[in-house]
Amino acid sequence: MSSTSGGNNDLSSSSSTKLNPVRSKESSRYCWVCFATEEDDAEASWVQPCNCRGTTKWVHQSCLQRWVDEKQKGGNIGKVACPQCQTEYIIVFPNMGILVIILDTVDSFIYKGCPFLAAGIVVGAIYWCAVTYGAITVMQVVGQKEGLAVMEQADPLVLLIGLPAIPIALIVGKMVRWEDAVLHFMRKYLVKVPLLKHILPFRLDIVPNMTQTDSDIPPLTDPVSATRVLCGALLMPTIANMLGKLFFDTIKSNFHRTVLGGLAFIAIKGCLKIYHKQQQYIRQCQRKILDYTETNISTYLHGGGRRD
Repeated sequence: MSSTSGGNNDLSSSSSTKLNPVRSKESSRYCWVCFATEEDDAEASWVQPCNCRGTTKWVHQSCLQRWVDEKQKGGNIGKVACPQCQTEYIIVFPNMGILVIILDTVDSFIYKGCPFLAAGIVVGAIYWCAVTYGAITVMQVVGQKEGLAVMEQADPLVLLIGLPAIPIALIVGKMVRWEDAVLHFMRKYLVKVPLLKHILPFRLDIVPNMTQTDSDIPPLTDPVSATRVLCGALLMPTIANMLGKLFFDTIKSNFHRTVLGGLAFIAIKGCLKIYHKQQQYIRQCQRKILDYTETNISTYLHGGGRRD
């Protein structure tokens, strides 16, 4: 019996010896911010701020304060959570008096309201810029004296709504790509006309023995450029006024002269754009990839790049 009890004591002592390192390791404190231990700084203040277990549950109070400051980015109202277990830290502040509470409330209100105020200022600035642009456009199209007379006689509400609508209408009109519709119609229906067949050759005529599919046809519409649309739309009245004075100087009415100048500009620009797109279409259809030989390398790569 004594030998049995002695054996049990030996087993219990050996098992406790095996478990002691684990227990001591779990009970030891390691700061997951600076990786220091209790032995490194015995006077440091420790805190267990979340649901983490093991060595990562402990952290220096000062280290955690600095880490929270970095996460809040200089503020003190943002919520901060543990990066491992995502537990929100319980952050409390001392009572600093009613004046500090009022100032904190005002500061928070200003912080949350400034984005809306800034958005209102930007929208207001854009609106009044549109009103000014609309007034200048009216004087350009109708004439300075006639435009001022029209705006003086008009109702203020009509001006506040109608003048900013002018640049919006110009931008919307600029986004209408009527040239693509005309070119699509010409490619689809006018190819059978012998005269137009030589002017606007199609891919089936360029590349024989090839079935035409949607993936083979180059894209008809170019990507939309916001800056190009904006500049083209806002410069349209000025260009129309200049072309009207250049080509229709005999017409006395400034309004009719500007309208004719604008129509002429749209027609000329549209024809040039249709021609350019068709030439791009032909070039894309006639494109081919050459063999990677010494002759082609010296001719097309070392000799100045791509050649038609």
